[in-house]
Order: sequence, then C-alpha cells, then structure tokens
Amino acid sequence: MTELRFTTLVEAPLTVAFDVARALGLPWSRPLTEVVSERPWRVVHGAAPGLAHTREFVPTAAGTSVHTRVGWEPRGLLDRALLRRRIARAMTAHLDAYAAAAARRALDVTQVVGAALVDDRRRVLVAQRGTGGLAGLWEFPGGKVERGESDLVALVRECREELGVGITPQSFLGEVPLDGVVAGGAPGASTLRVWSGAITAGELVAHEHSELRWLPAGELEALDWIPADRPLLPAVRALLAQL
Repeated sequence: MTELRFTTLVEAPLTVAFDVARALGLPWSRPLTEVVSERPWRVVHGAAPGLAHTREFVPTAAGTSVHTRVGWEPRGLLDRALLRRRIARAMTAHLDAYAAAAARRALDVTQVVGAALVDDRRRVLVAQRGTGGLAGLWEFPGGKVERGESDLVALVRECREELGVGITPQSFLGEVPLDGVVAGGAPGASTLRVWSGAITAGELVAHEHSELRWLPAGELEALDWIPADRPLLPAVRALLAQL
C-alpha cells in the first residue's frame, strides 16, 4: 500500500480538534467507513478496495498537532504518481480549511490551565480544594482562560490570584479532556492543559484553597485527586525525576 503523511498544527484543544475534524468529513468522493474512534485521540476510516485514512491528535504547547495518514493500493506506476499528486492537493486544501475552522471553534470554548510548580528540592506544589463539589480533593493550581488571553498569560494570572506569587511557565506536560460543562460552554468541549513552572516572586498564600503542600514524587499517588488532574501524575513524576 502506498501512503502519504501530513501534519498540521491546530490552535485548538484536543476535543475541538477532534470534533471539528469529524464534522468536516474527508476530502474524498468515495465514502469511507469509520472503523475506529477514540475521542479525542484517534479516528480511522477505511473503504474497500484499499483506501485508508487515519488521524491522530497529539497535544502540544502550541495547540493540537494532527497527524494524518492516507493509504491506497495503486494500480501501476502511472496511477501511483497521478494519485499521489491528487491526494496531496486535496489534503493540503482540506487541512488548511480544517485548521481555520478548528481555530474559530476554539474561540467559543472556555479553556482550563494548570501549573505543576516545582522547587529546587524536587518537590511539586499541590493544592486542596476548599469549597464546592470537589472540596477536600487535591489539584494543581490554575483556572479558566479568559477571552482574549493566551493559555500562559492566564496561567500566570491564576497563580498570582490563587497563590499570591509570580511564576515562570516552563515545559508543557499534557492535556486532559474535561467531562461536563465548563463556564456555560458545550459539554465535554473543554480540556485541562498543564505546564511545569517555578515561583519567581512573592510568598505563597492560599487565597482560594484550604491547604498547600510541597510533595516529592513518591507521595503524590496517595492523595485524593480531582479526576482531571490524576492522569497527569506520570508526567509530573517523570519531570521531578529529571531535576
């Protein structure tokens, strides 16, 4: 099977990138059957004879990187060359339109960001919710991105408001889909995006949490975490091990 690969960066969270891709469909005259759908990570389409279209969605610091593979069974050298050019043209136009549509859709989504703040003793700051339905559970500090803010500007602001400190964001650690409605948005459209960081100014004060703790990697698993943050623990432990 002959295969072409394409990568495009979408300025949108994972869930938006996935949902817009499915809504736009595929740029082929022949209908393809959806074989695998793992929201928001992967979707595979196929058709007989020998046509396959696979998309994988990978979170990055700049948005969602969408990796597309188009495979087909050529019927000869001339057919191989002609189809390659046609598929490349069709996919380029399709991906340009797709990236623009996903970026527009992302403007209507309330994004959530979090910070895994580390110190020079290889510990990470964790915060305990003081109120609401998740009171008593632990999380990484952060909050909602306001309209017009970038993720990192919002992260710095949220840490200043919640903790009374200035921070410097560092490496991107990962992204987790959020169930339910966030700030009146569409159910399941938001995600939590988390960066590592360091405190660079101020003294810690728990303005919105009932307790703050600095913990080493080995003590993180025993806490009762909010569901969104627990999937990020492996990335945080790996970060602490590298320090």
